[in-house]
Amino acid sequence: MQLVLGAGETSGDQLGAALARSLRGLDPTIGLAGVTGPAMRSAGVDALAGIDRLDVMGLFEVLGHLPRLIRFRRMLKRTILDRAPSAFVGIDAPDFNLGLARQLRRAGLPTAQFVCPSVWAWRGYRIPKIARSLDLMLTLFPFEPDCFAGTGLDCRFVGHPLADALPRSPDRAAARRALDLPADRPIVALLPGSRGGEIARHAALLAATAARIGRDRPDVERVVLLARDDQRAAFLAAAGEGDLDGLRIVADHTRTGLTAADVALAASGTVTLEALLTRTPMVVYYRLPAMTYATARALRLVRTAHVGLPNVLAGRALVPERIQAEATPGRLARDIADWLDDDQRRDAFHATADELHATLARGAADRAAEALIERFGAQR
Repeated sequence: MQLVLGAGETSGDQLGAALARSLRGLDPTIGLAGVTGPAMRSAGVDALAGIDRLDVMGLFEVLGHLPRLIRFRRMLKRTILDRAPSAFVGIDAPDFNLGLARQLRRAGLPTAQFVCPSVWAWRGYRIPKIARSLDLMLTLFPFEPDCFAGTGLDCRFVGHPLADALPRSPDRAAARRALDLPADRPIVALLPGSRGGEIARHAALLAATAARIGRDRPDVERVVLLARDDQRAAFLAAAGEGDLDGLRIVADHTRTGLTAADVALAASGTVTLEALLTRTPMVVYYRLPAMTYATARALRLVRTAHVGLPNVLAGRALVPERIQAEATPGRLARDIADWLDDDQRRDAFHATADELHATLARGAADRAAEALIERFGAQR
């Protein structure tokens, strides 16, 4: 059996690595190749291209890269069809992967998507087109298969690999020792996001917020968590002339950093789920490019009351969300202080996080691998 896997960012690379290990566990002879990051390559996936080729987001930002992305997708389509695999499996990155899957399926290749695009949150009109592009959809959240009811698409909830990977009782003391962080001081983790554009938009905001927290609460240890060490220079450059005194930067240890923290200030995305599963109370924030945000509002593309995954999963405002103009250093610093000062609120958050963790921990990578082999194993 041969599969081509296609990731598009750091979180997809991690999901792809977990899937690759499970596939190999079920079928040691399986051949795996695709668009990879370091985690997938370490898991034995041959690299056809790197995830850095897709490191762009935002409606108008994508437009600037569109000719390059079209050329890349055309090249990838030819490469995949020449390999004649059993199936193509897109891993997240839906704007790129679903278009590629549609072209491959028209050419006769079976296709799947691991991670459902957020059609429950915005751009729900995509559902019929997505259903026509795929043979199988594997979802991370239990409410997502209902979105495709009546379309004929084989859509299965498999759980979330992060919920399987993270312990039910995080060891904060051990995490602090691992990162050489103080055991007796409050720690606030600040996360700008894993994409280059997110770092560019968020670095100055985080630096200013960290400075505000430092002035108001000198006892708080402030730690910026970067997905990769090669993002350090970009973060410092984007932070500009902001006050970085006392601000520590830790790269390649996001999960440990979140576990060590008392509160996180996290850019909306998969990392907010990681914070939930490490039982770390958080403030979710995000700044889109101005034109992208204005267009989304004007076209009423957003369909949900919440953008942060913890709130979507809980069905209520479990954590604060500060989007666009609401994400200011003063507002974010006050939100962090509110968490630090309210033990009862943190205890309630921990209880809800426990319940959601149990819902998502289903052996996702193994279940996804089983579904792929069941559905495409005969395509040899």
